[in-house]
Order: sequence, then structure tokens, then C-alpha cells
Amino acid sequence: MKFTLSWLKRHLETDRPLDEIATTLSMIGLEVESIEDRAKALAPFTVAFVKEARQHPNAERLRVCIVDTGKEEVQVVCGAPNARTGMKGVFAPVGATIPGTDLLLKAGKIRGEASNGMLVSEREMGLSDEHEGIIELPEDAEVGQPFAATMGLDDPVIDLGITPNRGDCLGVHGIARDLAAAGLGRLKAPEYLGDAAAVPGVFDSPRRWLRDLPEGLGAACPYVAGRSFRKVKNGPSPRWLQDRLQAIGLRPISALVDITNFVTMDLGRPLHVFDAAKLKGDLTMRMAREGEEILALDGKTYALDPEMVIIADEVAPQGIGGVMGGELSGVTEETSEVFLEVALFDPLRVARTGRRLGIHSDARYRFERGVDPLSAEWGCEVAARLVAELCGGEASGVVSAGALPDWRREIALRGTRVQSLAGIEIALPEQRRILEDLGFGVTEEPERLLCQVPAWRPDIEGEACLVEEVARIHGYDHLPSVPTSLDGHLPASAISTLERRQALARTALAWRGLDEAVTWSFVSSRDATLFGGVLDELKLINPISSDLDVMRPAILACLIPAAARNVDRGFPDVGLFEVGPQYRDDTPKGQDEVAAGLRTGLAAPRHWSAQSQAVDAFDAKADALAVLEACEAPVGNLQVTTDAPAWYHPGQSGVLRLGPNVLAHFGVLHPGVCGRLGLKGPAAGFEVFLERLPVPKAKGGKAKPMLKLSAFQPVVRDFAFLMDADVPAEKAQRAARGAEKALIAEVQVFDAYQGKGIDEGKKSLALAVTLQPVEHTLTDAELEAVSGKIVAAVEKATGGTLRG
Repeated sequence: MKFTLSWLKRHLETDRPLDEIATTLSMIGLEVESIEDRAKALAPFTVAFVKEARQHPNAERLRVCIVDTGKEEVQVVCGAPNARTGMKGVFAPVGATIPGTDLLLKAGKIRGEASNGMLVSEREMGLSDEHEGIIELPEDAEVGQPFAATMGLDDPVIDLGITPNRGDCLGVHGIARDLAAAGLGRLKAPEYLGDAAAVPGVFDSPRRWLRDLPEGLGAACPYVAGRSFRKVKNGPSPRWLQDRLQAIGLRPISALVDITNFVTMDLGRPLHVFDAAKLKGDLTMRMAREGEEILALDGKTYALDPEMVIIADEVAPQGIGGVMGGELSGVTEETSEVFLEVALFDPLRVARTGRRLGIHSDARYRFERGVDPLSAEWGCEVAARLVAELCGGEASGVVSAGALPDWRREIALRGTRVQSLAGIEIALPEQRRILEDLGFGVTEEPERLLCQVPAWRPDIEGEACLVEEVARIHGYDHLPSVPTSLDGHLPASAISTLERRQALARTALAWRGLDEAVTWSFVSSRDATLFGGVLDELKLINPISSDLDVMRPAILACLIPAAARNVDRGFPDVGLFEVGPQYRDDTPKGQDEVAAGLRTGLAAPRHWSAQSQAVDAFDAKADALAVLEACEAPVGNLQVTTDAPAWYHPGQSGVLRLGPNVLAHFGVLHPGVCGRLGLKGPAAGFEVFLERLPVPKAKGGKAKPMLKLSAFQPVVRDFAFLMDADVPAEKAQRAARGAEKALIAEVQVFDAYQGKGIDEGKKSLALAVTLQPVEHTLTDAELEAVSGKIVAAVEKATGGTLRG
């Protein structure tokens, strides 16, 4: 679930910093997987004023522009048709990398005229596909100010991992509600709800909603409502809406489509709009019939079966209930009449339908987790308000079919139950405050609270659920530390988790061919400055040597000189590692237990059968992953980012993390650092923080699980995708691996290509996917179905396309 900080603040009145918000989200059960700072990538780009734009003397379609950057005036040669004197645009200085093309700007001459920078378009900035001209900024834009701040692109994007039971937090408003209950601000009412936001119906809807479901299957779609709209204008959505959708990775399409996507992400309420002119008669919620097919909005045709709920007119299916709409009745720029769908569907049936068809959509993701039943009523009002505001026209009265399910539940919470189940002493008034802030209706009785569960919380089933709500909002960090009283005299474990990890790390690195080194735990102040600086509290009062006067801030500060000594003595290809402490400060928590290592020279000995290759970041990454895997870290869930410390090469290094938790650094070591420490030639290193690794889940018993081998031949399928050059290969691998977990045994990247035949800013990435059948040999149809899921998953995750 992605959203921006400013989007969150439309629902939550707060002045708390981003770090505190992120920490609180994780503490209340909404795990922060990543925070993307878009302003960092756009930092070099500033607002500039074009003082003069004259015709290029040697090119008809080029202009020579004198640009005031706020610091200096520079000359830029520009080919945009809208470049003119007096305008304000976005200036990219020499040395900047253009986000949309990955082009490194250099000073040069174009047709004999010097050009020292660039005025950029929206496509070059990666903001849209618009490239007919350069970006034009408002006249009040301040020259020299960061472009990101001027255009509101300095808004951090937060990505949460929402557990399956918290469908109410698949909208920004639900997340804000939890934060408000945790004391981080005041929850605001949604902008498009309330009596003041109601849009009156001025005509009777020419279409109705009908339900034609077999007896006993009414719960497949208990209720559906909608409104008709006429005289609407479906153009591009306003800038604020496009910015919000683009920030979370959704492509703006048109005002009507963008409204449905916005309400889905903002309030967790999926909507769908039909082009009414393309419908034949009323729309009916019914079960699909044998042989029926539908061309869906993703451009693919799907075969339907009688277990699936569909939306059909008098002629054919027009949508798959809770999953995706149909292409033939989709809205376009010419649409002027619209019919709205706001429905409730059975979560289990939606999940089965989506899995059977291999469709992953934002609507399915929410319906299969459960949506607020009342949203089927207020969803019509929200949609009508947005359509009226963005597209104009007139709205009909509401039409509906079915009845809202009975969602009301009342659960009693005994005052002592939080203490007995969660181990936290919380006063009854505070319990009531937390539950009321979460939306529960609460009546206080002697020694207990009578709680009315809100419609958006179908996961609340009993008293223990209420205890969990109170405890997580109050804070699990308030759990008191209580010694465990043993019934018998069992000896304590002889080996701690950390000691076991140290041994596993040593074994794994030795098997990787590295030699263990034992170095001093202190270095010189001069060397320490290369690894983050020197704190006064880490300086030794009585050092054994003047050049060993400070506790080491990084083990690499000791391993690099050790490798240099080996190279100087005729051993150029060195692999060293050490498992031990490094120090951030003089407190117990300031000491980190780290498995660190480095390689220098060639990755493998010279041989006539293979070309020699210097060590690189991938060698260091493989070493780090070997340690993590040996220590039972969830290697398959790791994310790779590029914010490694300054002693690594900024373009050839990375960080392995689980959300905000950094587990390891790896990469080519900075040449300047190696040079200062006497090491010549390339070197790649890594640091694994053993104490930060999550504790693996306990296994049932000590016996190894039974070895399960399939008797059927594995199948390897190759796929090549064309995608943006800056898309990590890991994202494609992860998407392919998750497309069909029961069959996919392995996904490997075997080729990455940029160059002739590939558009600039794009790359070709080839994956080898191993399918391991368990029950029977896969048929051609099954292989094609799995291949389709893999292609769909990778295309959705990366924005790429399958190469022909």
C-alpha cells in the first residue's frame, strides 16, 4: 500500500516528522517496507529563467538560450519548439543524470554553439510521456529553487506491507485513523463525504441494477448500487490527481478512470464506471454461463465459468465481479454518458476467481480482504461529487439491487482482560479512548466495555481481538520485562543466537574461499575519518601505539590495510574476512557484531579457458548473501537499495534491507579510501550486521523435514522483457517467482542487454524460470497458463513488456 506524506496529511492533522510516523506505523502493525525520497533524485534540477532565446545560426530547429539559474548565467542549446525569451523552465546542470533517459550531461558544442546544461521536458524528467516541449513553470516560480519543491515532488512515498486481515488500511483514510488513535494527530473527515458533499439526482436513471443469483448464492453479491451521469466531459484529470496517482506508480488515464483509482487508494473503496452508450439495457449481477468469455480492461480475453460472478447487460458480460471491468464497455475520451457500479462481493469467491483467471488488480486485492459494507452507499456519493467536480454533467438518483448485509456486532471487553492476555496494565478509560478513536462505539458498564464493531473491521471476531487492538495502539514496547520462573532445573543454552550466527558466518565465508583474519579492534584517527568520523568517546586514553588510538568504526578499516600488506608481498588476489565488533559509540548498544570481508585483484585465477575478470560488487553481494542464508535470514524477501556508506563506490554498491532494517552493505570499495589505506587495484567488500537479523521462526522439533523429490521432469522456460533501464532485475525476479509459487522452483537472470536494437533508456532482461511439477507432467495448456501468469506478474511489477 503506497501513499505520499502529503496525501496522508489530507486525512491526518499532524506536525510529527516522517521518521516518527514511520516508526509508529511499524509499531502498530502496519510495517513500513520502504520510504522513497523522490527529491533526492531530482536535487540537481532547479528553476531557471530564460533571459534570451535566439535562433541558432547553424540550425533551423535549434535555439540558443541564455539561462539564469539563480547562481549564474549559462548558455544552453535547446530544440524545444516552446523555448522562448521570458519563460521559466527546469534546468539540468552539467554532471546531472537525466532520470527519464539515464543520460549523463556533459558540456559540449552543438552545431558550433556551446551548450552547458539542458532545459528538460516532462518525459526526460520521468514525469509523463509528454516530450513535445520543455517544462514551463508558473511565473511566480522562484529562480534557483529546487524543481522538486516547486512542483511538489519532494513528497516522500511510503510503502506499507498490509497483513491480510487489515483491509481497512488499504485506503489512506484507514491508515490515518490508526495513527490518530496512536496519538500522532487528529483524524480529518474525508473531503468528499458528508451532507455538504451530497450531489442531488436531477433525473431518473435510465438503467437499473438487477440481481439474478441462484438460491443460496445471494452472498456472492449481496448488494450493488449506482448512478447514471450525462453530459460529462472525460478529459485529463487535474494536476493534483495525476500527481497523487503517479507518485504511487499508477498511470493517469482520464478523469473518470482516475476518479475510480483515487477513491480505491484514498478510501479503500473500489469503483467501476461503464460507458452507458455501449450498454444494452440494464446491468445484472449473475453467475457466468458455460462458454462465456470477456475481453477485459487489460486487453486479454478470459474464459468464464459458472462459479464466477459477472456483470452483464442484455447481450454479453461487461465485467468480472470484484476483479476487473470489460474493455468493450470501458470509458474513453468521447464518453459523455456514464453508469456507476458500487458493489459488495463475497471475498472468497473474488479470491478464487482472481486466482483461476490469473488476474491481479487493485479491486481484487481489496475485495478479497473485505471492504466496508456501508461504502456501497457512501461510495455513490463520493463518486458523484468527484464526477461533478472534475467532469461536470448531471447525476441521476441512486439505483440499487439487493440489501446491505447485517454487519453489526457487539462484543464485551472485560476490564482485566488486557492485563491477562497482553500482560499490560491499561486503565479502563484509556482502553475506551483507544477503541473509540479506532471507530468502535463504546458503552462503559461496570468492570467492562460493550463495544459496537465498526463496519470496516470484519476481522474483529471476539474479545481477544479487542485486546489486540488496545495493546497494539497502546504500544507493545510498553510490555514489562518479567523474569520467567522455571518449574524445573533446566540448564541455560550454552550457545546464544549471536554465537551461533558467528560460527555459521565463519563457516559460510570459509567455504566461499576467504581466509579469516584477526586484526586489532582499534585504528588510527586518520583512518577512522574515512569510515564516518571519530567520536571523542571512542578515543583511547592510553593507546598501545600512536596510530592505534581510536576504536574502529568499521572492520573494513582493518581489513583493507591487511589486504594491502598481502598485495605488497606478492599476493595480489586476496580474500579476507573477520567476524567481530565495530563501534558507533561507547555504549553497549553502540557496539555492532559484524561479519565483514573483502576481495582484491581477480575474481578467479588466470586461465587459458576463460577471460580474467576483476572482483566487482556482485562478488561482494554473493558473499554477503551467503552469510545471510547461513544465518537463516529471509533472503528471498530482501530489498536492495543504493544508499551504501561513503566508503563504498557510489555507483557500484548497495544495501540489503528488510524495510527500514539494514542487514548488510556490499559493493566495490571507494578507490579514494583504498588509496589512502595503501591498497592498489580494485577491491570489493561487504559488512553483515549479525545482531540485526530477524530471529528465524521456530521449527517443530529438531529432526530434519522429509526430503521431497518430484518424479517428474522439470521444465525451463526463458522469457525476455523490455523495460526501463533503471528497473532492478530483482523486481522482475521477485514478480516471476511469486506468479505461481506451487510450480516455480527457481528464477534466474541469464542476460541483460542495452545497446543496438534497444531504445535509449530501456534494457532487455532475460529470465530462466524452472517449473517443477509435483503431481503430474505439465500439459501444453498448463505450461501456457503458467507462462501467462509469469508474463502478467513481471509486466505489472516492472512496467515492461514481453519481447517478441
